[in-house]
Amino acid sequence: MTGKIYNIIEFTQRSVYLTGKAGTGKTTFLNEFTKKTTKKYIVAAPTGIAAINAGGVTLHSLFGLPLTTFVPTIEPIDRNEAINIPQLIPHFKYRKEKLKLLRALEILIIDEVSMLRADVLDMIDLALKAARRSSLPFGGVQLLLIGDLYQLPPVVKQSSEGLLNRYYASPYFFDSKALQSAPFITVELQTIYRQSDPQFISLLNAIRDGETEQIDFKLLNNRCLPEFEPKEAYIYLVSHNYMADTINAKRLKALPEKGRHCKAIITGEFKEHLYPNDPELLLKHGAQVMFIRNDASEEKKYFNGRLAKVLKVEEDKITVLPDDGATEITVAREVWENKKYYLDDKKEIKEDVVGRYEQFPLRLAWAVTIHKSQGLTFDRVIIDAGQSFTNGQVYVALSRCRTLEGIVLKSAIKTTAIFKDTRIADFHTTTNASEKIEAIYEAEKNDFAVSKLLRALGIASLHTAIEQWINAGMESYTADQEDFVTASEQIQRAGNQLETVFTKFEVFVAKQSKSNAPDKWERITEKSRGAVNYFFEQVHQQLFIPLKDHYSITKSVKGLKTYNAAAKALFDELQEYLGNLKTIRFLDQTLLTGREDTVIETAVVKKPSHLISYELLEEGKTVTEIAALRNLAESTIYGHFAKIATTGIMDMEKLFSREQIDTFSSHFAAGQWASLTDAKAALPAFEFHELRLLINHFAYFDKKRQQGITGKK
Repeated sequence: MTGKIYNIIEFTQRSVYLTGKAGTGKTTFLNEFTKKTTKKYIVAAPTGIAAINAGGVTLHSLFGLPLTTFVPTIEPIDRNEAINIPQLIPHFKYRKEKLKLLRALEILIIDEVSMLRADVLDMIDLALKAARRSSLPFGGVQLLLIGDLYQLPPVVKQSSEGLLNRYYASPYFFDSKALQSAPFITVELQTIYRQSDPQFISLLNAIRDGETEQIDFKLLNNRCLPEFEPKEAYIYLVSHNYMADTINAKRLKALPEKGRHCKAIITGEFKEHLYPNDPELLLKHGAQVMFIRNDASEEKKYFNGRLAKVLKVEEDKITVLPDDGATEITVAREVWENKKYYLDDKKEIKEDVVGRYEQFPLRLAWAVTIHKSQGLTFDRVIIDAGQSFTNGQVYVALSRCRTLEGIVLKSAIKTTAIFKDTRIADFHTTTNASEKIEAIYEAEKNDFAVSKLLRALGIASLHTAIEQWINAGMESYTADQEDFVTASEQIQRAGNQLETVFTKFEVFVAKQSKSNAPDKWERITEKSRGAVNYFFEQVHQQLFIPLKDHYSITKSVKGLKTYNAAAKALFDELQEYLGNLKTIRFLDQTLLTGREDTVIETAVVKKPSHLISYELLEEGKTVTEIAALRNLAESTIYGHFAKIATTGIMDMEKLFSREQIDTFSSHFAAGQWASLTDAKAALPAFEFHELRLLINHFAYFDKKRQQGITGKK
């Protein structure tokens, strides 16, 4: 099943809501998918803790979303209550780096999506449309949403509830406006790994679905033992933080030994709301603790939710005994990372660790809130929520335990604590495609492969960058700038030709895709291989290399900041385009042949300034023209030539008249002038910069004569 789910996400453009009952392996699938996918992805979550646990970032930080209610309207709205579309759009004036990141994004993965409100998802839709300059839902980005709507619902403030109800059918993510027009399906994981008793699983399923008439309340409430006092390691599941804190503090205080504070080591950017546990964790011998993450080492000594007793607390390690009485475990500090995503030089989305939180992966665990228990598995729990269960909490609390026998209820669970939200059931019924995913995959994989190929070959973005570069050149250069005119005419001509060829290829693919020919995909594959090789060769030879040669010269010219920025933008676009063609595949076939090892050398070596001036002189430019083109003083240009003159290759007649050369030659004797001032006194008709150049030139040949070698003056 998970292989089929992977295929439909990886090889189609379908947005998928991946759900499943507690313990069906949603988190495992997320981890495996991110390791395997070739798509450019970002993992995010509605809350800080969920984001840290998923190894991602918060949605609000990723998109710069305001912490307020949003309503999808252009009608005026009271800013104290919410914001509308015109008030939201200014939040999306992203920096260049963020724009590049969001434009490269192919799939956005949102974990714990049950807590995501519909209005927040609509803000994300508008953010991606703005960043990617696309009218498609979510700017054309595919979504992978992971969670269970029957567990923890989105949080809606009472003050916002009435306003949201005017615009949304429910606060759940699936009622967002943007999602209505997205190619969206629900896929449900079925196999439960946490529980194995069919009777308990049936009971949990009935509670999850809110089917009170199918719930065996007698069986369930047989576990109601109000006076129960544990002699083994049990954990209390309670509804509020203060209840958990009270129980933990009371139990810790009752232990006889003095406690020791274990301080977290926090570096970089790691805000308090992201802390996975207490930064000053107070522990002592006999304290009941819970591991809050899995052991990443090969030993796998502990897992998230495993209970243990503290035996010894030291500065850099803690010794604990797991509740199953197994071997003692020595626990070292673990590191939680706060990440940000960025686009590297190869246009790949990478993670940048901006903050670290180093602490022992433990928390006091006589009690924990139902909310914080989500995703954990226990062998023995005491559920003490009284009458304060909220929607989904009964199911979350009960499903944390492996067996019904491991549960103790402090108070009986009544029918009033079981909620049934028909909106969730209707959504599942309408969108569930679990039985159809293979058929959808077979029907859509080829069309997705075609669209991906056409996106890779399309040169619309190159065409835009070429136009912007040429416009910048027209504004920055004089009309007779030959190197710019030559380069721009060649590149524009090649770009137009490629656009014509691409249009023809696009028509061919569209026609073949609709045909009934049994070998149509073989034909498309072969034609695509030819197209990719042609476009790679043409773009590399006719656009990339000429621009690189031209940019290596202009890069060092003063006063061309705007022009060079446009040239660099085009250069980056060409680099990305060629890089994509090197890796593009069609129906699992490699398309680029014989050029896989072609190095797209992106390092632009800045030519020494004196060599650029010399090349311009050799092209026939005068000193005055060179100085104007390079936005430099004429004396500076002469300084460049003075450096060249030390090699003996300067043709003095391009700079001086024959009479001037003869005049200088009749006065020159090696070493006779201690300084340029002395030379100027002897030859007042020459400027200092002219004298420096002439001295270097004549000194070179004088030295050669002394060595018995004649040369040109």
